[in-house]
Amino acid sequence: MRDGINIAKRGIPAVALVTEDFWPQGDFVAESFGMPDVPRVRIPHPIAGSGDANMRRVAEQVVPAIIDALKQAHVPPQNL
Repeated sequence: MRDGINIAKRGIPAVALVTEDFWPQGDFVAESFGMPDVPRVRIPHPIAGSGDANMRRVAEQVVPAIIDALKQAHVPPQNL
């Protein structure tokens, strides 16, 4: 979340990938950084260590959502 927010604050379209288990924490972080609308895509948990085949399958499933989120992302730069 923080990486996506920091990139978006610079005016660069960004999408945070957040696992299901950490989605509520993502809400909290986005709110606390003043960017509740930063684009996010939900991915299964756990993803790390789940194997190359599984990560490829998940990537293939979420790429369209990532592209859609990037197309809709318009985040004006904020004062850093």
